Amino acid sequence: MNFRIGSGYDVHQLVSDRKLILGGVTISHEKGLKGHSDADVIVHAVCDAMLGGAGLGDIGEHFPDSDPSFKGISSLVLMAHCRHLLQEKGYEVGNIDGTVFAQAPRISPYKKAMEENLARAAGVSVDRVNIKATTTEGLGFEGRGEGIGAHAVVLLQKLVQES
Repeated sequence: MNFRIGSGYDVHQLVSDRKLILGGVTISHEKGLKGHSDADVIVHAVCDAMLGGAGLGDIGEHFPDSDPSFKGISSLVLMAHCRHLLQEKGYEVGNIDGTVFAQAPRISPYKKAMEENLARAAGVSVDRVNIKATTTEGLGFEGRGEGIGAHAVVLLQKLVQES
């Protein structure tokens, strides 16, 4: 099989006294995301999509929150590790498409930097990464400002074998 598709979803609660990090970018906001690592929901969703597409389980299996070595770690470090797991299985990222669900803050000023960070961690050119954002029109936990969610789809392709 030359291509595989993975899908990932993540959500974290917004809390006081935490930095808000999305796509590896620290965003000025009165709250941040609660989690064992940096709680970067878009990177976590991408990691799950990468792992799922390759049939390698999920982010919780590879980086459990019970492991103190992952406390406060940058999710981009975890994503780079996922990239190596894909390579070991003979795959690379073809493209990444992700959506952040948040009533606030506005994501558009940070999208380019997020895409660059994700591209670097995935080992692809930035034109293969697309991040978008949407509010939930005040509905649900995102709309009430209780948390932020993210969904990602990743296309994996077989690595080209050099002869």
